[in-house]
Amino acid sequence: MRENPIRVMIIDDHQLIIDGLSSILQDEEDVTFVGGANNMEQALDLLKHQSVDVVLADINMPGKSGIEVTRKLKELYPEIQVLALTMHEDITMITRMVEAGASGYILKRTNMNEVLEAIRVVADKGKYLGRDVQALMMENLNSSDHMKVLTENSPATLTSREKEILNLVAKEYNNGEIAEKLFISERTVETHRRNIFTKTKTKSIVGLIKYAIREGLVSQEKEVR
Repeated sequence: MRENPIRVMIIDDHQLIIDGLSSILQDEEDVTFVGGANNMEQALDLLKHQSVDVVLADINMPGKSGIEVTRKLKELYPEIQVLALTMHEDITMITRMVEAGASGYILKRTNMNEVLEAIRVVADKGKYLGRDVQALMMENLNSSDHMKVLTENSPATLTSREKEILNLVAKEYNNGEIAEKLFISERTVETHRRNIFTKTKTKSIVGLIKYAIREGLVSQEKEVR
């Protein structure tokens, strides 16, 4: 249980979006709205004076895109969790945001309950892909070039331990944290990770997340760390 409310900042070039979301967030006991920005410059200026836990970021904005904003935020404030909130239903865009450092991706048509759920999950250092986003990725698994590596062969056969580790890797646990949670050595964790990459024919965490979603191996439940 968090001692303090989750501090949320919203970056969107549409002020109506910021105003609407902020009014809803203010009704939540465990979430507090600390400021809004219409572009990266405003966001960085706000962050000089305000501590933030989660940033809700649009992708299409004048000047720097949400992808560039995410990359800059993670460079300057690695402890901040970025949650993409956008209209983009594009696999390439999802992948680029995650690779830039976003911890989650949800669509603007998402209901507010899921937005709040996503905020809470990423605030606890988890990963969150909206239900619509997961469905979109599933639809593209068999046809998208981005997913080709996952569909060329039959699903990999992972051991129970490898599935446990994959689940934790997708939730941003490092080797030390995984070792402590599963009561094994870091060397053993690293060996399992290499085996997972080999078996799933993936080369990055993004690829592993896509694989895990397809196989239903990653839960959206919060982890107590």
